[in-house]
Amino acid sequence: MEIDKSGLRSAYAVAFTCMIAFMGIGLVDPILKTIARQLDATPAQTTLLFTSYMLVTGVMMLFTGYISSRIGAKKTLIFGLIIIIGFSCLAGFSETIEGLIYLRAGWGLGNALFISTALSAIVGVLAGQTEKAIIMYEASMGLGMAIGPLLGGVLGSMSWRMPFFGVATLMFIATLAIAFLLTPIAKPKKKVSLLAGIKALSNHKLRSVGIIALLYNFGFFTLLAYAPFLLEGFSEMQVGFVFFGWGALLAVASVFIAPILEKQINTYRTILLALFFFLVCLGFIGFNAQTPELVAVGVIMAGLFQGLINTLLTTIAMEIPDIERSVASSSYSFIRFFGGAIAPFVAGKLAEIWNSSVTFYFAAFMVLIGLVFVIIHNQYFATEEEYEII
Repeated sequence: MEIDKSGLRSAYAVAFTCMIAFMGIGLVDPILKTIARQLDATPAQTTLLFTSYMLVTGVMMLFTGYISSRIGAKKTLIFGLIIIIGFSCLAGFSETIEGLIYLRAGWGLGNALFISTALSAIVGVLAGQTEKAIIMYEASMGLGMAIGPLLGGVLGSMSWRMPFFGVATLMFIATLAIAFLLTPIAKPKKKVSLLAGIKALSNHKLRSVGIIALLYNFGFFTLLAYAPFLLEGFSEMQVGFVFFGWGALLAVASVFIAPILEKQINTYRTILLALFFFLVCLGFIGFNAQTPELVAVGVIMAGLFQGLINTLLTTIAMEIPDIERSVASSSYSFIRFFGGAIAPFVAGKLAEIWNSSVTFYFAAFMVLIGLVFVIIHNQYFATEEEYEII
């Protein structure tokens, strides 16, 4: 199917902005240890920077469809970016870990408006090419996750406050890109009701795929939020390079490897293999928690399998019939981000009560449950022809 140039330009504008938005997530990884040290906070308290952010993001995503169907996708994206700019600036001036946690929660509100709407916007402007749209979205996420920690390492070596100001600057650039490059997206003929996101969860397929994503994201955000604390002796720049390698493999797997494996061995088997090897990586990190160099290897390798899972799970969720894409995106994102909200807090508490190894073993166990759910609901991960030979 042919895509008009304005549609393609709009898709690239949103994808570029997504990349910058995800840079904002990875930007703080290299400075977590520094924040904990300078604000006199424990690792468990510091991981709440992720929990408050992800919790608000997840809950508010249930209502982004309601907002975007009334003011339009473009205005919703810009509104979300402005909120992120404001709260990231304020975070840079914070003097306490508690203040920083609350400001990250406010940041999460803007993030919800932006990320959920961005996914449905890319799918919308690339009408009829959902898989290509998802790959573009996941690629922008991978690139953002890769570049963010490097930039965070550079800025964080000056001061832990600088990455937050860096986010605000990047988001300002992203706002300009959306304002000038994204063509207006028509509002849906039928406005989304306030509770549409909640009602959509009654769809068994969406709910099942969402729960699998929640369990997987428990592992994802345990790695993202707690692994930096295991990189003892690593400078901000070195931590940045570790997560750059992780994000680079995530992007390569999302864009190039996932479509190939999907065609060669089908979606179902690809997700099973990717989840299995991801939980192996988490177990490897847990087993070698006292050896920073091996932790770094485990983190980087995990990116390869996470890229596969991200692309395939998101594609399945966005192709569920009879659910509007903006609503499917909101509901699915709510469930998976809820897993991302719980994981950092639990990770910190498990490490306090027992040790860091237990943190990653538990994350691997959660991913294992997700793998079992995939097997139970295998009909949702295969075409009719593939399902017959499973």
